[in-house]
Amino acid sequence: MCGIFAYLNFNLSRERRYILEVLFNGLRRLEYRGYDSAGISIDSSSDAVVPPALVFRKEGNIESLVKSVYHEVAATDLNLEESFSVHAGIAHTRWATHGEPAPRNSHPQTSDSRNEFLVVHNGVITNYEVLKETLVRHGFTFESDTDTEVIPKLAKFVFDNANEEGDKSVTFSQVVLEVMRHLEGAYALIFKSTHYPNELIACKRGSPLLLGVKELTEEPIRASFNDTKFLLSNGQPKELFLSSDASALVEHTKKVLVIEDGEVVHIQDGGASIFKFENAKEKGCEKLKRPASVQRALSVLEMEVEQINKGKYEHYMQKEIHEQPESLTTTMRGRLIRGGSCKAKSVLLGGLKDHLRTIRRSRRIVFIGCGTSYNAALAARPILEELSGIPVTMEIASDLVDRQGPIYREDTTVFVSQSGETADTLQALEYALENGALCVGITNTVGSAIARHTHCGVHINAGCEIGVASTKAYTSQIVVMAILALAIGDDTISSQGRREAIIDNLFDLPNKVKEVLKLDEEMKDLAKLLIAEQSLLVFGRGYNYATALEGALKVKEVSLMHSEGILAGEMKHGPLALVDETLPIVVIATRDACFSKQQSVIQQLHARKGRLIVMCSKGDAASVSVGGSCRVVEVPVVEDCLQPVINIVPLQLLAYHLTVLRGYNVDQPRNLAKSVTTQ
Repeated sequence: MCGIFAYLNFNLSRERRYILEVLFNGLRRLEYRGYDSAGISIDSSSDAVVPPALVFRKEGNIESLVKSVYHEVAATDLNLEESFSVHAGIAHTRWATHGEPAPRNSHPQTSDSRNEFLVVHNGVITNYEVLKETLVRHGFTFESDTDTEVIPKLAKFVFDNANEEGDKSVTFSQVVLEVMRHLEGAYALIFKSTHYPNELIACKRGSPLLLGVKELTEEPIRASFNDTKFLLSNGQPKELFLSSDASALVEHTKKVLVIEDGEVVHIQDGGASIFKFENAKEKGCEKLKRPASVQRALSVLEMEVEQINKGKYEHYMQKEIHEQPESLTTTMRGRLIRGGSCKAKSVLLGGLKDHLRTIRRSRRIVFIGCGTSYNAALAARPILEELSGIPVTMEIASDLVDRQGPIYREDTTVFVSQSGETADTLQALEYALENGALCVGITNTVGSAIARHTHCGVHINAGCEIGVASTKAYTSQIVVMAILALAIGDDTISSQGRREAIIDNLFDLPNKVKEVLKLDEEMKDLAKLLIAEQSLLVFGRGYNYATALEGALKVKEVSLMHSEGILAGEMKHGPLALVDETLPIVVIATRDACFSKQQSVIQQLHARKGRLIVMCSKGDAASVSVGGSCRVVEVPVVEDCLQPVINIVPLQLLAYHLTVLRGYNVDQPRNLAKSVTTQ
């Protein structure tokens, strides 16, 4: 969705140029979350008692903002070498939901011409129209088309009312808590105000937000907070960071606080207080209530700076495709047990071991996800049904919520999300919890909303994925769900041979992915042949129906070519009408129970002069290429339930090369963002 970032230095002299670069670099790390416009706010002077806030906003990507800021600075003679011992700056990169990409719709959004209150926001305020009407009646004028603008204006309204009533001691946190009482929807917010210089407020409901802590002393950082301010209120020089994602923090510090829903973090005088938002005012109490603080603990990021750099690669998507042997190894580490002379091979999922008996007794298992995560679950469904004997159904999260589809107490619902913050999936999770189902989370993000709110779960441990088009997370999700199937079916003697064959193949899977990555140049050559095409069809069935859907999704989302994944069994029910000698068609026909049926599909498409590209198992080229007329891509053979992991890699490479050759930004596809935190 959007990316929000803030930087506050305390008792630590920093020049304005340095502060700007920290904010810009934070946005660069978050740009995958949105890149159609961006903005920052910094103080105008270090000498003023109440320094006026400067706001810079620009349509376009982060570099457009950087150029614009330095151009404005040069035009106004703003001193970039001016030092600040204390300074709070905020920044935002936007993915438009309300209002077109334009400076007036960019963040920070402001309360008035004097920038008394400024806000950066990730999420959607669902009741903004009602709030806007109320504020207009009280004399406020609106300049943007956003839902966000009501927030700083509401803050000013609350602050002005408190002062008119004689409450001159109203604190920044009291103002923000009162604002939160009026907001509906999902949001992560950072507030800055000229009334509270060198202070920041962060709060969230639904959208992710982290606080990073960097103390520049020899004194070790304590790991928890006391009842007023946590460890930071010691007067020592320090830097504090707020971010939508850990990727913007890891280069500064690994000590973080994952802010929980309903929490308000008030950074002031080098300290940070944490309050819990309570929606109701005390009965008969009209004044703003001073909330009680809560105690929290810092955690340590398990991430390295190298993970968020491109290294030797030109793009993040390219890097993440080629990282898959390593990411799969990490996903499986500690989860596969080789067994021995008297012990069978098995698997271990520590996050599920206490719930396996309940899952085995389930009436059904329901996979719930969106986009790539849905496709990964679809790829794993057949093996889960086979090994567990439990009916497995698929639900697109938004559709389940729209229909209010039946979820029962006897169901196990499995929520699949790379970020763990997908808005539709979270709403479906809330719905399943209300209906009493066992909720299992499969995510790539420790501490995410899905990880926190499900009863149990598994982290896929694929590592940081920055490219908007998911690649390594998809293959790790399939592997984790295959291991889940092995764990659930572990008590069935009749399937022991099948389970052990799958485990053997899992051990060798990273090597097989390394082998298929050697097709890189071949897929680049294929992309050159398809560069001018307007459409692409991908046929698959069985385990590889999901591969067809995911391959087509990768092509359409980054190369902007229309592509459609089609269940091959449905070919004669409409799609066959599209076939002619010009339309490129990919048919996935690797060795599995559906191989002979896919051979028949190839024959029928060839009879209609179809322009075929066939993916087959090594050594099967002659079996699938009718008269040598097809272009054939041969891939290594693994167990059928793991073949989707192998088969998707050439299609990922094809999508990548198509995009680069067509001149598009592969890491920032048009109109898309990485974490969809709005509905």
